[in-house]
Amino acid sequence: MKTRNILKNKYYLYMTEFFAGMSVMAVELGASRLLAPYFSSSQIVWTIIIGTIMIAMALGNIWGGRSADKNPNPDKLYLRIIIAAIWIAAIPLAGRYIILGISALLILVVNNNFLILAAFIACMVIFVFPLFLLGTVTPSLVKYTVDSLDDSGKTVGTLGAFNTIGSIIGTFMPTFVTIPAVGTSITFLIFSGILLVLGLLYFFSKKTKKVVSVTAILLFVCCSIFGNSDSFAFWETNLLEEDESIYNYLQVKDTDSSVILSTNVLFGVQSIMMKEDTLTGMYYDYALAAPVMAGIGEKDDSELLVLGMGTGTYASQCMKYFEGMRIEGVEIDEKITNLAHKYFELPETVDVTTYDGRAYLQAVDKKYDVIMVDAYQDITIPFQMSSVEFFTMVKDHLKEDGVMVVNMNMHSDEKGNINEYLSDTIANVFPQVYTADVYGSTNRELFATSNVNGQTALIDNIQKVQDEELRSMLEHVADSLQIYEKGGYLLTDDKAPVELLGMKVIDGLIQDEIGYYKDLFKEEGISGLINQF
Repeated sequence: MKTRNILKNKYYLYMTEFFAGMSVMAVELGASRLLAPYFSSSQIVWTIIIGTIMIAMALGNIWGGRSADKNPNPDKLYLRIIIAAIWIAAIPLAGRYIILGISALLILVVNNNFLILAAFIACMVIFVFPLFLLGTVTPSLVKYTVDSLDDSGKTVGTLGAFNTIGSIIGTFMPTFVTIPAVGTSITFLIFSGILLVLGLLYFFSKKTKKVVSVTAILLFVCCSIFGNSDSFAFWETNLLEEDESIYNYLQVKDTDSSVILSTNVLFGVQSIMMKEDTLTGMYYDYALAAPVMAGIGEKDDSELLVLGMGTGTYASQCMKYFEGMRIEGVEIDEKITNLAHKYFELPETVDVTTYDGRAYLQAVDKKYDVIMVDAYQDITIPFQMSSVEFFTMVKDHLKEDGVMVVNMNMHSDEKGNINEYLSDTIANVFPQVYTADVYGSTNRELFATSNVNGQTALIDNIQKVQDEELRSMLEHVADSLQIYEKGGYLLTDDKAPVELLGMKVIDGLIQDEIGYYKDLFKEEGISGLINQF
């Protein structure tokens, strides 16, 4: 093909539109995975990502159309595509540092909506520019492909179809293929490389911009070499494994006393295994009061269901302390279940189903002595497992004296907080609800039962527990137990703003934790903080 005719081949232009659309969606999905370990993968974060990208694309469309009318030089378009490609390739290298830098700055100067502001600014800094450039592709290509008004509708429609088809593939491929197989960083590099090839093909065919082309190749190679790490917690030195699944960022950490699973870089323990075979010192210990309240020790056979199995901390504890208990778990992330067997010694006798917790209850009609609901992570609370309809379903799957125990991980005394909403919702379903705050943490355990003598049953049955350490722990739980008085808050399938409620609690917890450092920063500036460390 002659150099001057490359743009006369409309299929090349259609491919440009196709891969631009594909790359936009791939970057959007990659953005969610880049932000999730730091800010969660909640609807709030997704809203910020989608909104930011739509802003960038809209501005790109406007500017690209005006630029194409003013100076319809295709060199400028394909140069923009190359610049966007290199920027996207640099995201795995610099993105996580930008996120941490923005978070560190904002945490000192804002009091409310920290997660919203940090995620929004991070999106603006990292993703707006390259997606603005890709937003100029469609109006520019219309300028090059429309030969006459007679076929303009057909040509524009074909461009739109190629963009849409590319976007569809760019939606499914990262989620189901590249991110699970090679991780977020390589996914960014793959789609960056596709854009780079598009631009280079144009300039190589013209035999122009050789310096630009060579520079772009060298920058891409550097980003590929130094930015292909899948480590989000790059400062950690004791990680046994760091991986990504369709649902989560996964981090297994080895400490002197335990092995820990986290799905968030900055905070949170989702599962733990103690190396000394002791109690964990965490909310799992408090939750052991549920089988005792349900009178497990007096039954020949007993059934436990864990919704949000994780790597099986609670299931393993129950197997240890309550002999003969049959345990089932539901965990939506199969990779977490694999980690449970690999690092956390989850017995093969524990049946784990890869499924959504609520969908599992809809599919079975068994009744259990205890149902543990442990599916809440920071502000990533599945709304379908927080509503009155869900808790009614749990109650229907409990035996007459069965107990539901719920781990609520963001305790706050503020009126109308997420835990108050959850507790009121549960109290609308169960006649007896008790709560106990977990010492030294922000967790609160809630016990719900139809047995009006639930607390009395717990106190009576504690004396029958053989293990001295467990008995002492349960006595502490019994002393901490408070009867919950139902209020007027209610979460339903139709209305459950759990993420906004959770975000408010997170803001409060952050301010409590870093209050000293904020005061120090106000009084002595950045030098005071540096001297502190």
